[in-house]
Amino acid sequence: MAGTETIPGDIIEKLSAIVGPENVATDEAGLLTYAYDATRLKGTPSAVLRPGSEEEVSKILSLANERGVPVVPRGAGSGLSGGAVPSRGGIVLSFERMNRIISIDAADRIATVQPGVVTGEFQKAVEEKGLFYPPDPGSLAFCTIGGNVAENAGGMRALKYGVTRDYVTGLRAVLPSGEIIRAGVKTAKGVVGYDLARLIVGSEGTLAVVTEITFTLIPLPEKVITMTAFFSGPRQAGKAVSAIMASPFTPRCLEFLDGEALGAGARKIGYALPEGAGAFLLIETDGSPDEADRQMNGIHALLKDNALRINITQDKAASAELWRLRRSTSQALFSIAPHKINEDTVVPVSRVPDALEGFGEIASRFGQKIICFGHAGDGNIHVNVMTDKSDPERLKMAEEAVSEVFRLVLALGGTISGEHGVGLTKLPYIGMELSAAEIELQKKIKSVFDPNGILNPGKIFR
Repeated sequence: MAGTETIPGDIIEKLSAIVGPENVATDEAGLLTYAYDATRLKGTPSAVLRPGSEEEVSKILSLANERGVPVVPRGAGSGLSGGAVPSRGGIVLSFERMNRIISIDAADRIATVQPGVVTGEFQKAVEEKGLFYPPDPGSLAFCTIGGNVAENAGGMRALKYGVTRDYVTGLRAVLPSGEIIRAGVKTAKGVVGYDLARLIVGSEGTLAVVTEITFTLIPLPEKVITMTAFFSGPRQAGKAVSAIMASPFTPRCLEFLDGEALGAGARKIGYALPEGAGAFLLIETDGSPDEADRQMNGIHALLKDNALRINITQDKAASAELWRLRRSTSQALFSIAPHKINEDTVVPVSRVPDALEGFGEIASRFGQKIICFGHAGDGNIHVNVMTDKSDPERLKMAEEAVSEVFRLVLALGGTISGEHGVGLTKLPYIGMELSAAEIELQKKIKSVFDPNGILNPGKIFR
């Protein structure tokens, strides 16, 4: 996938004047660095710009809009849908210099940050104030807040605490015209006009370029307890998930790994598994000491008769090792096959066992290895169709299996993307979930914000 837009030399000179020559890359090595995201899709830009202020972003967009140059906003490039890939060339707008935590206000429980702030670093800074920013995508050690906002990122704790959109109270953004807008509020309530902030969150950089975000924060939980539960197979673990979510208890995390995912992750970090383990749940409760204990005791009672082994810990180091196992899973799968098609489907929690069983049937029917893990507590299952893209026949069968996975998910009342977005990878499938009228309405919204179509073109819609 190569870029298709070349930027004239006079525009490069003007862009250099805006951000400074040291913050412009046009050489082959510099461009290649920003040609990919975590999907491994490639699109070569004509220039990479690293703005240092909202004013510079405004000037860049105004010039690009005037000359019809595509602009692709980019955080850390950790996305899994091709959203940051410059598939039509043009400008990559990297926010690595706009990485300031502007303020953390403990009195009002809000924080204001620039888009280049690393999510994990923001969480640590907030927790030092006794506050809590719950969204925790698997890549939190290196992904950025701006990318999280663009994709409406979720993560492990979304089950209890929700996703990025639930914490954005307001933002500042630049329209393609260069006009700067303020959407949302910095207060607990606000209903003046349409909620443009919530519209921009999750829009994958296709409507406006976000330059500042204000988040609401909550008190840091006093106690966290971690449980691991091993099961003989995915369906047994799926039934346990359904039982927990049908109970009065709400863990903050309820993560699932099938046997293949568990084995790959365990081999990667050297973790010893119990004999016969064919699936795994990683569960956390939190809150006041009494509440965290009550929740964990209740969940333990639900699982103890059907699990092969259960471990419970409050030790931070032991818990961190368990989360290392969980977070290593995605990369560990490359030990099984050279490539994977990673989809982030969601089904109603009560249908998780049916989904897992159905994915297994699809794997058998198409002769593909399908490995599942994810945020089972909210029904968000990452379905990984393992393949070899150098083998055209195998890749074709894998893509057909993906289509069947999506059909099953939609038949179960689910959605084809819970947190990765549409980007490039799900673009061919969007019509499976949205009607022609719904797609047309969304295209009209895009045209109001971006009439010349310069912002992240080719993403979400054809």
